[in-house]
Amino acid sequence: MTPAIKCLILLAIVALLFVTEMIPLAMTAIGASVACCALGLVPENQIFLGLADSTVVLFGGMFVVGAAMFYTGLAQKIGGGVVRMFGKGENSLMFGIMIIAALMSAVLSNTGTTACLIPVVMGICANAKISASRELMPLAFAAGLGGTITLIGTPPNILANVALKAAGMPELQFGFFEYAWIGIPITIAGIVYMMFIGKYLLPKDSGTLNLEIDEEILENETSTQKQIICGIIMVGVIGSMATGIVPLEIAAVVGAVIAVLTGCLTEKQAYNSIDWVTIFLFAGMIPVATAMNTSGAGKLIAEATVKMLGGDPSPYMVTAVLFGLAVVLTQFMSNTASKALLCPVGIALSAQMGASPKAVLMAILIASSCAFASPVGTPPNTLVLGPGGYKFMDYLKAGTGLVAVCLIVSIIVIPIVWPFFPVSA
Repeated sequence: MTPAIKCLILLAIVALLFVTEMIPLAMTAIGASVACCALGLVPENQIFLGLADSTVVLFGGMFVVGAAMFYTGLAQKIGGGVVRMFGKGENSLMFGIMIIAALMSAVLSNTGTTACLIPVVMGICANAKISASRELMPLAFAAGLGGTITLIGTPPNILANVALKAAGMPELQFGFFEYAWIGIPITIAGIVYMMFIGKYLLPKDSGTLNLEIDEEILENETSTQKQIICGIIMVGVIGSMATGIVPLEIAAVVGAVIAVLTGCLTEKQAYNSIDWVTIFLFAGMIPVATAMNTSGAGKLIAEATVKMLGGDPSPYMVTAVLFGLAVVLTQFMSNTASKALLCPVGIALSAQMGASPKAVLMAILIASSCAFASPVGTPPNTLVLGPGGYKFMDYLKAGTGLVAVCLIVSIIVIPIVWPFFPVSA
């Protein structure tokens, strides 16, 4: 049996366990990483390498910084301000949160945006007396949507330009704001979907997590001085992330250390604030994503899809099929890996049809960012898993419709903005 087939079988088993939750999600992920080694898909020294991944470190740091905002009372104070602006209604708050997250994600990392806004949203929910599970998933979805608006909204966006340059077509590379032609429409459509349809698919309650947090915070005194210190820390972290002075994970860890040293929270509170389910879930799936790439499993799926299209496919069919393929892959692979895998395929298919590759590439880029139907498809989804008390099926229920909305908007808008057969000047 080839490594690619082994990897696909493993992926199917993992998907089944995720959906049914026969065993806890984190245990499935860690078990999958061990299985990757047992099947010879990754070396022994890489089984738990995901625990040292920069994104996992970012998660840990931002959990502590976020907790500091709660223990000082800053999150509740900011939340109160947002509630006064948008009201205490679940719908108006959802709209405000998604708009803020999308705008921030357009120019900041969508992961960093989600990490920074989680404590604020938790504070909003506590102030408005609504369940955080009703607002945190929309936050993550909006961050993912906003990341499609610019070249830097999500780092893998630039991979299309890399692929075009490698194919000898640097003149066709995408500009910084060119993504906005499709990014803004799908962001608007996504927000509308969540406001009118998606909200009915969200869980009604997130269990006891919020109550436990609130009770613990009520036992702590907060002071204005500590709120100011915590605010300065958060502004410093966001500023560092925005300017790129230091890597995201460094900014988060330094912020966490300063928060403890300045007494915004105790060392014990910092340890307790880290959601280990999120850490192990994301870290455990990194070897699986790596195996998908190195074993050739992802390539095998792509080749089978291309073969299925036949010898003379319609550009619209190619775009729709590659969109669907990218969406499926990105639920379990990193969007960086799925884009890197499919961009060259898209360029080759475009050349075969005599069409411009820009429309096909943009469909791949957008689809690879539509990892809404799984908690492991994108870091923002993983970040809200613990605080929102979500299950795997919650993402599948609310996220699948959002993916469908993005597909419909993309099929309509992309060929208009980037024609398959542009007329020469």
